[in-house]
Amino acid sequence: MQLLELAVVVPTFNERKNVTELLDRLATSLQGIEYEVLFVDDDSPDGTADVVRGLGLRNPRVRVLQRVGRRGLASACVEGMMATAAPYIAVMDADLQHDETILPQMFAKLKAEKLDLVVATRNAEGGSMGDFAAWRVRLSQLGRRLSNAISRCDLSDPMSGFFVLDRRFLEEIVRSVSAIGFKILLDIVASSPRPVRLGEVPYRFRARLHGESKLDVLVGIEYLQLLIDKVVGEVIPARFVIFGMVGAMGALVHLSILFVLLKLGQQSFLVAQAIATAIVMTLNFFLNNAITYRDRRLRGSGLIFGLISFYLACSIGAFVNLRVAMFVVDGGGPWYLAGLAGLVVSSVWNYGVTAMLTWHQGRRAVEKIRKVSAALSASEPKC
Repeated sequence: MQLLELAVVVPTFNERKNVTELLDRLATSLQGIEYEVLFVDDDSPDGTADVVRGLGLRNPRVRVLQRVGRRGLASACVEGMMATAAPYIAVMDADLQHDETILPQMFAKLKAEKLDLVVATRNAEGGSMGDFAAWRVRLSQLGRRLSNAISRCDLSDPMSGFFVLDRRFLEEIVRSVSAIGFKILLDIVASSPRPVRLGEVPYRFRARLHGESKLDVLVGIEYLQLLIDKVVGEVIPARFVIFGMVGAMGALVHLSILFVLLKLGQQSFLVAQAIATAIVMTLNFFLNNAITYRDRRLRGSGLIFGLISFYLACSIGAFVNLRVAMFVVDGGGPWYLAGLAGLVVSSVWNYGVTAMLTWHQGRRAVEKIRKVSAALSASEPKC
């Protein structure tokens, strides 16, 4: 029996229409190579995992890792790579935009030249962005400049999600990866403590056949979060930086509302401050839910419990802010230092408490309530 050589890890979310075609194409391209395909599915509503499971019953090369309660392309890739015993691992998308016909060339190059990593690039001679819109090309070029500023190698296409790596290199860096957002390649090369032995193979990016692109504004924010984590992550959590950015924007909105209510609405300061505080706390909650904690996003009834806990935590944070500021002032400190000290302490408080209570325990509380409700419903007599 031939030993497993290559695992192809394919992260998926709502890709059921593409998996069969992808497997057929891989079977054609990887003839002569002992391989397996591991789909890592983030509990797709369209039933992608069920489709793959059905295919796996007939094809021993096919496996599925269905993640429940977790989401994110980078973390899916890491879990998939660590779930295979193959000595070499490829990562590619399920949307058929990556050219599977160059996989044998990438694999051969990795082994022959004893490289850590071989990347399929759209930015070398012979490669192409395909039918990318101009704004996406510019975004990719910006990402390249930012990526090369923090990585230890000159990648021509750091935004690529199509590569092959040696498991030994993966074992070196896996405990340092951030697993944030969609750009796992940059995460990998920026996590290496040494220069990466890198190769590249050009390819032409193809048009998507089925489904929708996952690229949106929040993906860009997650990319920024990854860059922050690689620069200051050992000192300050990247999520805290994003949380602080949301808070800073909230402060500007707060002052704007206060100005309007005081100068144009002729409200008393107490009323204006209360209205502005309520609006901004609500805005901050929804922005943090959509951006800072996208991977733990609260939905449905979870939003209600989350919002209440956020109000509670931030109200206490405001009180802490005031007490710390007064302590500094009473001790003879200048007003600006007092204000800054209060802001820093309350920000740390708000971040720590809401991370634990709102976006962690809040979901558990909702699940417990749902289980209790389901149990009570099941126990009711049926007519």
